[in-house]
Amino acid sequence: MDKLERGDLLSLENYAMERAEFRASVMAHKKRRTVHLGGHLTLIFEDRLSIQYQVQEMLRIERIFEPAGIQDELDAYNPLIPDGDNLKATLLIEYDDVELRKRELMRLRGIEHAIALTVHGHAPSIAVADEDMERSNDEKTAAVHFLRFPLDEARIAAWKAGAPVTLACSLPAMPVEAILTPEQCGTLAADFD
Repeated sequence: MDKLERGDLLSLENYAMERAEFRASVMAHKKRRTVHLGGHLTLIFEDRLSIQYQVQEMLRIERIFEPAGIQDELDAYNPLIPDGDNLKATLLIEYDDVELRKRELMRLRGIEHAIALTVHGHAPSIAVADEDMERSNDEKTAAVHFLRFPLDEARIAAWKAGAPVTLACSLPAMPVEAILTPEQCGTLAADFD
């Protein structure tokens, strides 16, 4: 998947005019790329469009229009676009109650290293977490992590041939599993092209 360049982005003025329609389109796109793993873990599988939206939003919020600042945002977010032999996802640990969230983030330390994606008939692909910076410490984990699932040619071929795909968390404090729907599998298979 091609990385984003400055020419792919709208100016702040043009983005302001197109934002509502673009945002609605991206939200529908992201919904098809979202997998709920149990009641408190959500994985949003990123791609070029979802990352373009993130960059556009950051430029808007920070009012960045200088070429160097735009490039800094591209350099920060481009690594989240899949490379053809992997999937990349944002992992959200979600609890509405603030106090409960604090307790759970302490209890779920290391969860980012316990997420696996399995294509039926193949060994699990354990997520490589937070390659840009560590987001956990000895006391707690973060509520957001960035994961990469490396997949070899055999797994990709089986995926494209229709093999079932599961996501699972093996952390003893949160043992959950989800089977991807055929729609999710088809949507995410585009990331391998």
